[in-house]
Amino acid sequence: MALKHEPTAPYHSAQDALRVLETVARHSTGITEADLARHTGIGPERLAALLRWLRREGYVEQVTDGAYVTGDVLRRLASAHDREQALRDRLQRTLDRLRDSLGAAVYLSRYVDGEVRIAQYAAGPTTPVVNEWVDFRSSAHATAIGKSLLAQLDHDSRREHLSRHRPARLTSRTITSDKLLLSRLAAQPPTAPALDLQEYAVGTVCAAVPATAGSAVGCLALSLPVEDAHRLRRAADTLNRNAAPVLLSLTI
Repeated sequence: MALKHEPTAPYHSAQDALRVLETVARHSTGITEADLARHTGIGPERLAALLRWLRREGYVEQVTDGAYVTGDVLRRLASAHDREQALRDRLQRTLDRLRDSLGAAVYLSRYVDGEVRIAQYAAGPTTPVVNEWVDFRSSAHATAIGKSLLAQLDHDSRREHLSRHRPARLTSRTITSDKLLLSRLAAQPPTAPALDLQEYAVGTVCAAVPATAGSAVGCLALSLPVEDAHRLRRAADTLNRNAAPVLLSLTI
C-alpha cells in the first residue's frame, strides 16, 4: 500500500514538538529555552508556544533553574512496559477534550491491513456516536472517515479497496460510481476535511481530517445531527487545528 498524503499544519506542529522532545530527552539534567532554540533551529516565539503546550500536556517539566526536563507523560509513552495503555489513556483524554470543545462525538480511525477501523472515540449523552447500521469496513465510500483514509492512499490502493468493498447505495446521497468516487478522492486537498452529508445515514453529517503518523494512515472525525449541519465546517476546521496532540502521541 502506497501513501499519497501531504503534510498538514498539525503534522508540522507535531514534528516540531517531537524535535523539542528529542532534544530535551538527550539532556537528562535539563536544557534551557535558549539552548533548545539553538539545537532545534525553531524561532523563539514558536518555541515558547510549543513549550507552553508541551508543559500543559505533561510532556516536559520546568525545574527550579528554568531548564526543561522530560515530563511524566513522555516517560510513560517511552516505556516499553507501559506504552500501550499510556498511549490509549493519552489519546482518550485528547478525544474527550475535543468532544467537549466541539460539542460533537469524536473518532480516531486507522486504515489497517486494508480495512477501516475505529480505534477510539469519545461520545456522551448529548454527543452520541453514529449508529453503525452498515459495517464501517464496507462503507468507506459513504463515510467521512472512509473517504479521508482512502484519500491518503494512492490510486491503485483505492481501486483495490473498492474492488473488495463495492460501493452500495445507503441513502439517496450515496455515491456508488467508482469513477466519480475515485475522481473526488483524487481531488481531495490534504488540508480540507472529507465530508459525509447524509451519505451514510439520513439525519447525520460527519467530517474527517488526516491524522497520519509515519506509515500508518489515520484520521480524526466528528459527527453531528443534521440539524447542527451549519456547525460542521467550523467544527472540522477546529478539529484539524487540534490534531497535533494526537499526531504527537502516535509519533512518540
